[in-house]
Amino acid sequence: MMLKVIIEEQSFSLPLDDGFIDKAAAFFDKMDQDMDKGWQMGRDWIERPDPMQKLVIVADKLLTAIENEEQQTGMLMAGYIKSRAPKVTSIEMDVTGEMGHDFRENEDQATEAFVNYSPTPTDTETANVSEAPQKLDKLSAMQQAGNEVSRVFKTGKQYKFSMLNPATGQWEESPAIADKDEAERLREFAYKRRFDELIGN
Repeated sequence: MMLKVIIEEQSFSLPLDDGFIDKAAAFFDKMDQDMDKGWQMGRDWIERPDPMQKLVIVADKLLTAIENEEQQTGMLMAGYIKSRAPKVTSIEMDVTGEMGHDFRENEDQATEAFVNYSPTPTDTETANVSEAPQKLDKLSAMQQAGNEVSRVFKTGKQYKFSMLNPATGQWEESPAIADKDEAERLREFAYKRRFDELIGN
């Protein structure tokens, strides 16, 4: 069992023994109990974190453990994540302090799927008008927007990113962009627009 952690340009593979999660089950339950008492997440105090918020909290602890070279703590945090979300195979850490960690269930499948998406801006515009998205709190919206707008990726000598169309459930590629910084800027704009939709702005 393996959990891949991506921190900016570096990646770490954390191997977990088959029996490790079972042995640490009581510790993980205690973590849940502690978080159920409320937790400070960025600028917001969360009275009772939901399961997704707990994963974000623990991912933040995992990031700190890796940065401080605290191997035992890091393995426990990785074990908690795999125990509560066994399909998660990798986490791309947000190092901005906003706790927008990106959990991925199968990175390889997602990468392969990017090349098959066709942009349909008319559908996207229709979805924005016809479907009123459910309002989320800021942390949940940040997580969902991060899941629905991919990171910038390189195709040949150009760059693209993909967006999930909420109306069709299909991913759509951006046009090819020659400059990586411009691609990052446009990706950030798309992310912010989706975030605003999710919180109801």
